[in-house]
Amino acid sequence: MNTIKTNTTILQTKKHFEILDGLRGIAAFAVVVFHFMEWVYTDPSKNFIGHGFLAVDFFFCLSGFVIGYAYDDRIAKMGILNFFVSRIIRLHPLVIAGSILGLLAFLFDPFGGHLELYSTVKIILTFLCSIFLIPLPVIADRGFNLFSFNAPAWSLFWEYIAKLLTRLYYIEFAAVICFCLLSFLLGLFVLWLIIRVIY
Repeated sequence: MNTIKTNTTILQTKKHFEILDGLRGIAAFAVVVFHFMEWVYTDPSKNFIGHGFLAVDFFFCLSGFVIGYAYDDRIAKMGILNFFVSRIIRLHPLVIAGSILGLLAFLFDPFGGHLELYSTVKIILTFLCSIFLIPLPVIADRGFNLFSFNAPAWSLFWEYIAKLLTRLYYIEFAAVICFCLLSFLLGLFVLWLIIRVIY
């Protein structure tokens, strides 16, 4: 009987901030318009929403606040494993759906897909890496994105890394340092790959 009460208490939700949903919607719209306008105006200085990419930074800040607010006093009761399982159950189905849609778009792209350049093994490996959020920037037709069939998944990947570091060490500062170091090293690796492919 006490176990049921405890689980109910742990899973109780906190107050929902509707204003954050509105801000999230505006930021999502800004990112979509920004990416569309990149095609319209190749010169960034002419793009009226040239700084729309900053909405992604807003998403990171918002996500940090929402996760901290929702789980801060419950994480010790839930445990790290339950925390990650709950986040994966909530977020990962969209990663899989996005990867499937991205693969289909790649396979049936009528405007410029060059399937003949990629072996079946390479396409399958890239798809599996995309599903499991393993960076593999090898598809030139997708701009060597970290996740070739689901390019926006990069933000979720780094969010997972930051949460993992934060929850494993319980030290926010160390997690931020590790996150920055990993970002820098990954950037160097991607740059090395691009240089290797070009030259």
